[in-house]
Amino acid sequence: MTVRGGPDKDHDVAWIYTRVGWPVEITAEFENWRRIRDCDGAEGWVYHALLSGKRTAAVQLKNKTDLASVYQAPDAHSSVEARLQVGVLATVKHCNGTWCQISGDGFGGWIEQSALWGVYPGEKIE
Repeated sequence: MTVRGGPDKDHDVAWIYTRVGWPVEITAEFENWRRIRDCDGAEGWVYHALLSGKRTAAVQLKNKTDLASVYQAPDAHSSVEARLQVGVLATVKHCNGTWCQISGDGFGGWIEQSALWGVYPGEKIE
């Protein structure tokens, strides 16, 4: 996905995302262009057709070497299905404001919402 410095093709390319499905936040709109921000705080403009409505999130923890547990149920006392490193990408299925049900390449289950970038604190997703 090509990210530009402004909302048209006359603006220089700021960078190119090579990872498909990476979560971004839309911070502004101008005609068919969307200003986005990623988990590192980088901002730029993309053409709206390059964005998907599919909700994804990336594991983000304070300590980059920690692992985030994925549980069988939205309960830290349920069995651990997987442990994910920072930066692992997941599809978001549901969030109840505290927990999100996610799936990814070889894993699935429930993770604490606070361990994800791509969903807002307290956000509910049906």
